[in-house]
Amino acid sequence: MNVGELLTNSAAQYPDKAAIIFRDQTTSYAELDRRANQVANALMGLGVQKGDRVGLLLHNIPLYLEAYYGILKAGAVVVPMNVLYKQGEVAYIMQDSGAKVLLTFAPFAPVALAAASEAPDLKHVIVAAPVEIPGAVSWAQAIGSAPETPPDVAVSETDLAVLSYTSGTTGRPKGAKLTHGNLLANIDENSNIPAISVRSDDIVWLALPLFHIYGMNVGMNNTIRYGGTMLVVERFDPVSTLEGIQKHRVTVIYGAPPMFIAWSQVPTIRQIDMSSVRFIASGAAALPVAIINLFQELTGAPISEGYGLSESSPVLTANAAGEQIKPGTVGPAIPGVEIKIVDDAGNELPHGQMGELIARGPNIMVGYWNQPEATAAALRDGWLYTGDLATEDDDGYFTIVDRKKDMIVVSGYNVYPREVEETLYSHPAVADAAVVQYPDPYQGESVMAFVVRKEGQDVSAQDLIDYCRSQIAVFKCPRRIEFVSELPKNNTGKVLRRELRDQAASLAQPA
Repeated sequence: MNVGELLTNSAAQYPDKAAIIFRDQTTSYAELDRRANQVANALMGLGVQKGDRVGLLLHNIPLYLEAYYGILKAGAVVVPMNVLYKQGEVAYIMQDSGAKVLLTFAPFAPVALAAASEAPDLKHVIVAAPVEIPGAVSWAQAIGSAPETPPDVAVSETDLAVLSYTSGTTGRPKGAKLTHGNLLANIDENSNIPAISVRSDDIVWLALPLFHIYGMNVGMNNTIRYGGTMLVVERFDPVSTLEGIQKHRVTVIYGAPPMFIAWSQVPTIRQIDMSSVRFIASGAAALPVAIINLFQELTGAPISEGYGLSESSPVLTANAAGEQIKPGTVGPAIPGVEIKIVDDAGNELPHGQMGELIARGPNIMVGYWNQPEATAAALRDGWLYTGDLATEDDDGYFTIVDRKKDMIVVSGYNVYPREVEETLYSHPAVADAAVVQYPDPYQGESVMAFVVRKEGQDVSAQDLIDYCRSQIAVFKCPRRIEFVSELPKNNTGKVLRRELRDQAASLAQPA
């Protein structure tokens, strides 16, 4: 079994059924499968072979699914990227992965083509656009004329399916190597939880970005496997999405805290009929208990919070896997996954004591792309060391407490301070900088920077924010900058981030 076969099999079983609803237009399983076959055949015609990497710079549109499954049907490896990435970020991932082809959409073509000039292995940039774009291969010409027959490529569960790039403490993203077996295992593990398992009659609401492992595997692959219908949302708007849930009688919602918080502030939310919804999942960050209670009142379906990482395909825990929902926790381990809380020496700790959460199971990545040292640090004796600090209660429910890493989670996206700091350092007016998380009622966390100006420089906070926005993705940029005369450091010169986090938290408190 491989992930490409999820679509092939459902197309055979449900050929005329809607796989996708997008802007009130439907795409059947048979049509989606034919278009994915065209992508596969077109890629193979361009010289893509089994195991080659193919970049994917697309947002939530049907083309994403056609491209994703087409790449896998060709035996290639999907390298999904955040569409907010700038040229340097895309170029780095294309260079590191050695991708041969990049598939993208007209609005992202300038970034893709600029990045291609810095990635020597990248031979073709295929762009879906209404007009021809110089330097790019036309999607309509390359893919629209390709055969619709299934490609003859043998792909096994041990073959790589996705390189999911996730930032690290070094500031450079690492490609988590996920096999077909890893992704399929996580789908199977979730399907053993009755509340979570998608059914063929489900209408699944999906505004989570499909380039993110949560939207990709929990939302998209899970739905395709069981023949459900996805209501794919291109851009999240609180009012129109609520209306869409009512109109299409959505049964399953996969979301993140900023979505639920935004919905809760819509004045007309109680006028929306959400009685069709049977299951709601929230991930990526903690959700306020008041919001959980509101949606249970509106839908009758409690929100099941969970926890996972790109390295685990992604789900490790879910409240729905337990006998009850415990707000504030991320639930127990899902079936097939083992979790322990350990001290720094790797010894398992008693319930209630805080330590590092480690996990093992068939959904755990096989390593990081071209990073043996990082792989050895993360994978030890078959266990994934997450770097997250947590506790376990007597019922086996886990609570994420803090991080050993300095990661900041902005609306579910990982941001690491080093990358932002390096961007600030590149500004001629910055002498020193440190970045920490800043409490944000909407995004969960946002980025805050403490900056020391160079002598004689009068650069403003807005100047630096605008500069960062020109260099890196917007979600990584500081929302607030505090100028200081010096940064707190220990006797070896290491920045004391805990002091800065405490200061950021105090600044967030009302006067």
